[in-house]
Amino acid sequence: MSQGTGPGPGSAGLAVYAKLVGCMALWGATWVSGRIVAQEMSPFPAAFLRFLSASAFLYLLSCRAEGRWPRPPRGVLPGVAFLGLTGVFLYNAMFFSGLALIPAARAAMIVACVPATVALYSALVLRAPVTAVKALGIALSLSGVAVILSGGDPRTLFTHGAEAGDLFILGCVAAWAAYSIAGGRVMRRITPLSAVTWSCLMGNALLLPPALLTGLAAQAQAASWLVWGNLLFLGVGATGLAFTWYYDGIRALGAPRASIFINLVPVFATLLSTAVLGETLGLSLLAGGAMVLSGVILANRPA
Repeated sequence: MSQGTGPGPGSAGLAVYAKLVGCMALWGATWVSGRIVAQEMSPFPAAFLRFLSASAFLYLLSCRAEGRWPRPPRGVLPGVAFLGLTGVFLYNAMFFSGLALIPAARAAMIVACVPATVALYSALVLRAPVTAVKALGIALSLSGVAVILSGGDPRTLFTHGAEAGDLFILGCVAAWAAYSIAGGRVMRRITPLSAVTWSCLMGNALLLPPALLTGLAAQAQAASWLVWGNLLFLGVGATGLAFTWYYDGIRALGAPRASIFINLVPVFATLLSTAVLGETLGLSLLAGGAMVLSGVILANRPA
């Protein structure tokens, strides 16, 4: 994948940047939509219905892009299945469970530490070299999460622990970090679009049994039009369309430059949760969020 200087300031270059910013806005809005859906539906039915529409959209997109139904090599199927387990099944079960209990902005700020978590894993497990600046960034980002979880006093985590909703969102962090690490290996063998499509299909197949057991049919019938609209947005807009725009940005700018835009996701999530849901932002959330984002930037600076 090219790591060149990317497009210039012309209309094509502006279109790439606009797609990346739009992608981050869509991903930021998932926290608002997820919060709305989680108030009416339980986690597994909500997750299954989200990825039902996402899988259908990505299936048609993959057929159009490759001229046929893409079939991944047999050797990559275990890797794709792991992506479905972590990035679709586990992440979304935790996502809707957490958003049923805590505000959207709080959840988004916690998940913003994923890049620092991946950097920590790379340092401890993969023995990747760690500069002083990277180590500072990891520590700052994780400290910011502690500030958010504790309401400004991390000492209370040792005496009272974290709330259930926060623990679910920390589960999102672990699931998405695992997805990100494994995804890099899988996408060296198949296209990103094919990897995302197959992981959605496999993850959705895993979601179906627990969704049926926890009232999928009854909840689908009872869901309001507002919930159905948000499920469609989460599946088609925030999954299918957003991933397409993101990989367009990676092709044009290279992965390192495109990934910088991900820092905008919690910013959009915070702005939208305030405007749409009327959530209030406390000082501990703002301070902790600033620490998380600053730490992520430091932890992912090129050597």
